[in-house]
Amino acid sequence: MTSTALLADLRAEVRGREESVVREWAGIVEWAAGNTVTGPGAGAATIRDGFVDTGLPIAGEGAPLVSEFALMELVAVLGRSPDGGRVYVGRVLECAWRLPQVYASVVAGRLAPWRAERIAEATRPLCPDAAAFVDRQLFNATGVGWAQLERLIAEAVIRFDPERYEAERAAASDHRYVEVGAPDTNGLVSIDGLLDAADGRDLDQAISRRATLLGRLGNEASLDVRRSQALGDLARNDLTLDIEGTPGRKAVLNIHLTNTTLAGSNPVGRWDQQPISAEQIREWLAQPGMSVTVRPVIDLAGHVPVTAYEIPDRHRQQVELRDHTCRFPYCTRAAMRCDLDHAIPHNRGGPTCPCNLVPLCRRHHRAKTHSAWRYQVTKIGTYVWRSPAGFHFEVSHRGTHQHDHSDDREDPEPGVYRQQPAAR
Repeated sequence: MTSTALLADLRAEVRGREESVVREWAGIVEWAAGNTVTGPGAGAATIRDGFVDTGLPIAGEGAPLVSEFALMELVAVLGRSPDGGRVYVGRVLECAWRLPQVYASVVAGRLAPWRAERIAEATRPLCPDAAAFVDRQLFNATGVGWAQLERLIAEAVIRFDPERYEAERAAASDHRYVEVGAPDTNGLVSIDGLLDAADGRDLDQAISRRATLLGRLGNEASLDVRRSQALGDLARNDLTLDIEGTPGRKAVLNIHLTNTTLAGSNPVGRWDQQPISAEQIREWLAQPGMSVTVRPVIDLAGHVPVTAYEIPDRHRQQVELRDHTCRFPYCTRAAMRCDLDHAIPHNRGGPTCPCNLVPLCRRHHRAKTHSAWRYQVTKIGTYVWRSPAGFHFEVSHRGTHQHDHSDDREDPEPGVYRQQPAAR
């Protein structure tokens, strides 16, 4: 095949893919029209079967409020994560209801769907008049660059919503933060933040002075490395203040002893779930002033039920180590930030035991409790969910896998086990 023919085939594939996305968008728009929650005010909600199904404003003002529980099912069928799927559907509704010229360009094949999504993301916070202004200016959206779009958005806000513009400018300082990421396999972390300009300048000067001093004292590392070490020194100086009674760096160590460990052939340790080398752990523990707490090994398959409804810390830690994330289809919320759900309800005899506890984030815990979403535990750590319309999803440490639709005889009921939990 010649290069020209190959490129022509690739272009046809791209067009075919975009046409498929356009058909998907049309289906989502039709779905939204049939799953709109109506009622008085922006917080519209309707009562269904004794629970509140809240209308979610996933697009800008003027777009329909869609059923929260119906949206969960749509996102699962699309094979997207709960948060990412909600954003994606919101962008489609933003285009269809608030950016009609942009949506028409997508349907006509003049504008790639991913470009329309970028535009929708930018216009979602705008009031209806400002969004309509932007849409009118995008009569030829294919010729608008991102810098031009940002300027257009800023002009729309100043024109049609000056109070919001001033309020956002005044409230920008509330978005300051500093975040230390999870360690990678080399024992390094990334730091991200947004600081007050004066605080940032002070921090930069302090790091620069200390990095220079380290160089004068014989540290031969590069300036960038010395700056990172200087920041650690600043942190340790704060730890030596002994505000909480135990100065210095603190570590909690779980030691797993196996034959290979005793033989010295297992070099792998973990920080949370991230593999790191045993040598890196030794370096950390060798720091002056280090305080180490050694915890007993947790048996992830253990059953030690308690009679109370309240969940002991040791049970929570065991469930978090076993499941890692919320066990709803495609959800990636860390288990440590989730509720623990009794698979068999406690008031129906379900034990408070790790085998009967499942991490669910607050959103999906509500869906399981108040909607027709159901799951069953096929074995410890593996869960089969049924959506309200009968779609099935298996969730385990291998991820989420969609199953073919089955008849109602296989549908899980609330708290039904195929494998019974441990007795009290």
